Amino acid sequence: MPDLSELKIDRTIDARGSFCPGPLMELIRAMKEGKVGDVIAVLSTDSGSKKDIPAWAQKAGHEFIGVVQENGYDKIVVKKLK
Repeated sequence: MPDLSELKIDRTIDARGSFCPGPLMELIRAMKEGKVGDVIAVLSTDSGSKKDIPAWAQKAGHEFIGVVQENGYDKIVVKKLK
């Protein structure tokens, strides 16, 4: 897994305070709007996002890059592949 602090993030979605399925739905919207190769970070306080987003990324054919625990939230990073 790459060092997420060094990774160029093309778009950040601040979904802190949003509950399931909010963060995932915001990511799906961003993926539809983005270009192939875009790296999108979701900031989430919802503990389910750590499981839901990687599972969705795999199912949808995108690359789950990783999760970093920040101060009180998770930064979940996905790359658009198609």
